[in-house]
Amino acid sequence: MRDFDALFDLAAARKGGVTALRRLLTKPKPASSLINIPDDRWLSEMTKCVFQAGFIWRVVENKWDDFEHVFYGFDVHRVAHLSDEKIEGLLANRRIIRHYAKLLSTRNNATFLLEIIDEFGSAGRYFSGFPSDQYINLLLDLKKRAYRMGGTSAQYFLRRMGKDSFLLTRDVVAALVREEVIDKTPTSKRDLRTTQSAFNSWCDQGQCSLTEVSRILALGIG
Repeated sequence: MRDFDALFDLAAARKGGVTALRRLLTKPKPASSLINIPDDRWLSEMTKCVFQAGFIWRVVENKWDDFEHVFYGFDVHRVAHLSDEKIEGLLANRRIIRHYAKLLSTRNNATFLLEIIDEFGSAGRYFSGFPSDQYINLLLDLKKRAYRMGGTSAQYFLRRMGKDSFLLTRDVVAALVREEVIDKTPTSKRDLRTTQSAFNSWCDQGQCSLTEVSRILALGIG
């Protein structure tokens, strides 16, 4: 496994130099900013990632204003208490994507958020409470407690919200395999811990975030 500087130089060479590479990197939001994100925005983005999984992203994006309307601005309490009849009625609404299991997951994820709000005070406090060097623990908790938040859906959700994160995209996985960290997409707890350990080392070496290292790995491939 190469060190951070070698990975950075590889990505810079592929993207036209150090200055060009740095322009492509983004930093995560600090915990103080995550805490201040309203609960409804967490549910909104979580729902969007669920609907975009296995679907054309721009179609979901184009319909999102209508999603916001039918789900009451993703008010967590209102969505968590939607009746079965209300959810079934949404199957006739052509303004949104009529996928019953995903519609149902919206209510289920609202219920999940209510649980963590009761436990932590707000969704933002829950998500911000996981340190970067234990990011996979957040992924595993979402997979266990939330709905349809396994795989990359949870990763994209967290990245979009600004949580420090790595994305296990095709290019990032290819880079991890090249560096002999793993030999395939990590799905087991063991492989995820190995991946986390490698990211932690690179973050320490480069004094940067998971988000930046993840992007550097991807840009060193594609």
